[in-house]
Amino acid sequence: MKKRMIADRVYWMGAIDWDRRLFDSLIPLPDGTSYNAYLVEGSEKTALLDAVDPAMADELMRQLDGVARVDYLISHHAEQDHSGTLPLLAKRFPEAKILASPKARGMLLDLLDLPETAITTVTDGETLSLGDKTLKFIHTPWVHWPETMVTYLEEDKILFSCDLFGSHLATGDLFAKDQAQVYEAAKRYYAEIMMPFRTIIQKNLEKIGGLDAQVIAPSHGPVYDKPEWIVDAYRQWVSGAPGNVVAVPYVSMHASVERMVKHLAASLVDRGVRVELFNLAVTDVGKLAMALVDAGTIVVGTSTVLNGPHPLALYAAYLANALKPKARFISVVGSYGWGGKTVDMLAETLAGLKAEVLEPVMVKGAPSADDLAAVDALAEAIAKKHAENGFA
Repeated sequence: MKKRMIADRVYWMGAIDWDRRLFDSLIPLPDGTSYNAYLVEGSEKTALLDAVDPAMADELMRQLDGVARVDYLISHHAEQDHSGTLPLLAKRFPEAKILASPKARGMLLDLLDLPETAITTVTDGETLSLGDKTLKFIHTPWVHWPETMVTYLEEDKILFSCDLFGSHLATGDLFAKDQAQVYEAAKRYYAEIMMPFRTIIQKNLEKIGGLDAQVIAPSHGPVYDKPEWIVDAYRQWVSGAPGNVVAVPYVSMHASVERMVKHLAASLVDRGVRVELFNLAVTDVGKLAMALVDAGTIVVGTSTVLNGPHPLALYAAYLANALKPKARFISVVGSYGWGGKTVDMLAETLAGLKAEVLEPVMVKGAPSADDLAAVDALAEAIAKKHAENGFA
């Protein structure tokens, strides 16, 4: 694929990874991804912003065949899918200076085969003239590593946003044409990667809010030539109140828990509460993460294994705790054979959410009519809490 023009002498470069299905040996990629680099040619100097995953280095190198000189290699983020090709680029353009934030410099030296003299640091707000084009560097830490920064091209009003506003989406569209498709991919990306840092991201959104960015060019996924909608979505995701939504990840070994969670779902719907169920034996954890973005309450459904929760339920609780969603309430429904500490173990795992624990419903064996009445009482308690807190 050839380089593609975004604006006058501003080009997308990089690679579309149509087949990748797992990131960091952890994150599902149902729609592949892309690794975006950007070439900015000023009247005097040329800069390449970011690079590609080393596995796709040949693609970027071919796109650079017609580029005689690169004066600056700008590293927004030290993670290897952004920076891993820097050593090859430094060899191809030995005159180029690598520019990065002070925190990124140390991380790049730890991760890559680069000499200490190769990297120059830039301060927050520093500008770089390429002649008739000016780059402004803005430090945006913890989006989603501690060293991240973004770059604003002042004359063309383009924000090169690194992972902020990114999406794991392999598409031939340079710009985000299918808003529904990109929204889905961007929300998944936020949920799986950005949500643990939402408080800091909110501050960084305020920091870049004064820029007149007409185009946002992230490091993954398509470019936003009408970026208002994705900025508004991020503001809602990081700072809005939870929704009138209950996320129910569950695992059922002998149908008892399945009966309970489906009864809970029906009871909640009858009370005007939206429910999303996730059978952990088969679910896409990315979909679960997306539901957690909006959930006001999380209810974990689990069978008891030995004396504690099923490992899949424990993993779901660990994931929720790590992602730090906005949920205000949590509970547990489950079944056991002879005892155990299921509720205590799940409550401890979810303690980082600092959410209120609503009365769990744990039953011995199959649920009776009285047990299902207790499930109804839990649904009533959830609906009341959501109404009192104005969750919509």
